[in-house]
Amino acid sequence: MVKEVFESDIVIIGHVAKDIIEIDGVSKSVLGGAVYYGGLAGSRMGLRIAIITRLKAEDFPILDSFEKNGIKYFAYPAKETSGIKNIYSSENMEYRTYEPLGFAGAFKKEEIPVITTKFFVIGSIIAGEIDLELLEYLNKKYNGRLGLDIQGFLRGVKDNKMQYFNLTEKEKVEIISKVDYLKVDETEAKVLTNLSSLQDAGKQLINLGPKEVLITHQRGINLVSREGSYFFPWKNKGSVGRTGRGDTAFISYLGSRITRSPEESLRFSAALTSLKMESMEPFSLPLSAVEKLIREEYVQ
Repeated sequence: MVKEVFESDIVIIGHVAKDIIEIDGVSKSVLGGAVYYGGLAGSRMGLRIAIITRLKAEDFPILDSFEKNGIKYFAYPAKETSGIKNIYSSENMEYRTYEPLGFAGAFKKEEIPVITTKFFVIGSIIAGEIDLELLEYLNKKYNGRLGLDIQGFLRGVKDNKMQYFNLTEKEKVEIISKVDYLKVDETEAKVLTNLSSLQDAGKQLINLGPKEVLITHQRGINLVSREGSYFFPWKNKGSVGRTGRGDTAFISYLGSRITRSPEESLRFSAALTSLKMESMEPFSLPLSAVEKLIREEYVQ
């Protein structure tokens, strides 16, 4: 167990990734993962962000990106650094195929620091980073404050290919019932519920236990809770930064929820994420740009 005590607004656990983004056959090497896209977006919001990650020892210089942005990191050496090749066609940036590039292994209970936080987010990118035993531990430790991006339980490697796994009903309940804030995309919502209506899918997922469910999709972002439902469209002028959309949306939403209502936070997340999608890099604009977009596009 890490003995250092640290206070933060949001903690994100997940692999930092050495990814490749290919659009129409043209490839670019980039960093990725929820700790990267979400962590840096949260930092730009002025939040105290901490990340827990694993990567190959020789890749530790990657962590300089976090230190430069005031992000506290707890990093552990692994045999490999995780990575995914994301393959897009510019005609349809919503859908992609994947190829695995590496996997940094499973997190251990003793790698979780003694840390005080408003939200603890499981932002794993590949199935196997977090197992059910660790999920149960985090549920007890951060009850009421635990967020999960479901991709870390649905998307994994089989026969050296990235693919979505179908969870049994028992597995689905075991996982989703233990989190308070659930983030899924349109594909994941359909895999989990077999429903084409995002609103209906969100309601089914809420019934499994979370307080709020965020669903990102081609048109925008939905929020479903027991108190109500909201939707805001994307207002991006380009989609070259499609990778990292969900990570940015989830962390910017939760970061906003510290001081704002669900509806206000969803609007803020939609605007910030729209601006992020115009660049391959993590969100790096001043918050005044987000507020400007909200005034111009979201306020009637």
